Amino acid sequence: MRLNVFGLVVADMPRSLAFYRRLGLDVPPAEDASPHVEHVLDGGVKLTWDTVETIRSFDPEWTTPVGGNRMGLAFECESPAEVDKVYAELLAAGYAGHKEPWDAFWGMRYAVVHDPDGVGVDLYARL
Repeated sequence: MRLNVFGLVVADMPRSLAFYRRLGLDVPPAEDASPHVEHVLDGGVKLTWDTVETIRSFDPEWTTPVGGNRMGLAFECESPAEVDKVYAELLAAGYAGHKEPWDAFWGMRYAVVHDPDGVGVDLYARL
């Protein structure tokens, strides 16, 4: 047995995919109209997106979680300057920042943004 899929439930597929494209995932624009999208990452692990409607098609009682997230994603940047740049670009594009870039005590430049559905997405690079 091996873990090979991380899945996100999204309210607006095109908006969610646009966010992750800005982070370097090469998801074809034609997927914007799909109710389920799979993207194979380096190493063969998949990141998937499902619309709320897709989830409710087999789990009609599913509700959107409230409160804090129990899952987050992290994207490694090439440099501390890239952390700052990507964070600023995402905010300029209308996405919500959660933690502005800072030099973390564990030796990394770090920042946190939220994807369109409120999932925390970390940006980091070694100092």
